[in-house]
Amino acid sequence: MLTVYKAIATDIGVIRKLALDVWPQTYSSILSPGQIDYMMELMYSEKSLQQQISDGSQFIIVYDEKEAVGFAAYQQLQPGVFKLHKIYVLPSQQGKGTGKFIIDYIIDEIKKEEATVLQLQVNKNNTAKNFYEKLGFHVAEEIKVDIGNGYVMDDYLMEKKL
Repeated sequence: MLTVYKAIATDIGVIRKLALDVWPQTYSSILSPGQIDYMMELMYSEKSLQQQISDGSQFIIVYDEKEAVGFAAYQQLQPGVFKLHKIYVLPSQQGKGTGKFIIDYIIDEIKKEEATVLQLQVNKNNTAKNFYEKLGFHVAEEIKVDIGNGYVMDDYLMEKKL
């Protein structure tokens, strides 16, 4: 049975472990090893995660029984508009409904805050785009973000109306 735990700063170690178990594998066919290393440090260092929490990102950890199997982070950008910054599930849990469970949970939570739109970014070459489309997201625009060190995120901004 899947359960959700709202993470706090003391849970950063669990989030980092999950990120290390999922993130490099997810992007190994899309990004160079150098960019993966750079982005892992940029987004998943202890200092970076602490800053994201301080800046208002709500991290959640999903457990299957007692095993942490995934995590996500979301945040309100403006009244009615929330962004799903991260959603990652262990490869062993993919295809079992865990990702949908996480997104449904987040939608239920943000609707309490009068959300009307949930946004996310996905790399243009990431097959997860198909997963998001099945859940009712659509491409709102194409964006390129310079993340430093000569690297660019070439993404779709996707939205789901709530």
